[in-house]
Amino acid sequence: MRPMKQAIYSSRTADKFVVRLPDGMRERISDVARNHHRSMNSEIIARLEQSLVQEDSLGDDLELRLDSPELSLHERELLQRFRQLSRRQQNALVALIAHDAELASEEA
Repeated sequence: MRPMKQAIYSSRTADKFVVRLPDGMRERISDVARNHHRSMNSEIIARLEQSLVQEDSLGDDLELRLDSPELSLHERELLQRFRQLSRRQQNALVALIAHDAELASEEA
């Protein structure tokens, strides 16, 4: 998927969406936006766009890897099952694996 086209932006016509931020996040966003010489809104939009572009490219990479002759039958099956999970389930599984790997490295 391509990045969003730059449209003529007007705060009056733009979609609006209320977001509830965890404690401290507003201040963090404000600090980062100031360091990047942007408004908080522009910082949030830039980061969301970057995240969406990365996610799109990750999906393309997964598609290519699924057909890779380097993958074993078991690896292909795992990858297919992983892709059938919701994004939330994928994130939870990756976090669990990362946490388990971190614990294993601490024990070594």
